[in-house]
Amino acid sequence: MNKEKRTAIYSALRERMPAPTTELNYENPFELMIAVILSAQATDISVNKATDRLYPVARTPEAILALGVEGLKPYIRTIGLYNSKAENIIKTCRIVIEKHGGEVPRSRHELEALPGVGRKTANVILNTAFGEPTIAVDTHIFRVSNRTGLATGKTPLEVEKRLTKLTPDEFKLDAHHWLILHGRYICKARTPLCGECPIIEWCEYKKKVVQ
Repeated sequence: MNKEKRTAIYSALRERMPAPTTELNYENPFELMIAVILSAQATDISVNKATDRLYPVARTPEAILALGVEGLKPYIRTIGLYNSKAENIIKTCRIVIEKHGGEVPRSRHELEALPGVGRKTANVILNTAFGEPTIAVDTHIFRVSNRTGLATGKTPLEVEKRLTKLTPDEFKLDAHHWLILHGRYICKARTPLCGECPIIEWCEYKKKVVQ
């Protein structure tokens, strides 16, 4: 795919979604970090239901740490892998308090040192909370990038590196949100809604289905 096609794709997505953002509910970087940790192998809807229960009770690292692992579990029990996530969140809260003065760190290295925070989670936090032009590659973005030809790769890291390299600078800040929302609602895994796709004329997917 050439630069002109990429520019056309992002321009069309920007026209459709001028101010894209995450569908996770949060009010500050810490709440976003907890929500993203919980979102691994879980839907944003299920995470929002859990944090809607949790945050009125505990929404700071100090308050969540005070709950402890067993106190946290009832609030997130409906989310997959909640046992390990509870342990990671409590460990992360302790580190954030002891090493970062209760504030979410703003460097990739420090973020990835937190339990439950991998590269994808760090990218989401850096982009969404701190406005950095990082592109987190989840299953939706991996699929959309490969399917359309926007940035092909065999692993999420390969796709991330190619997206970062090939995405024009003017689109980098919002690219993550455009692609994830496009993958979630239009370019679906099993049956992409090609007939509703705003970028179909530039998409290089060979199995388009237009009804």
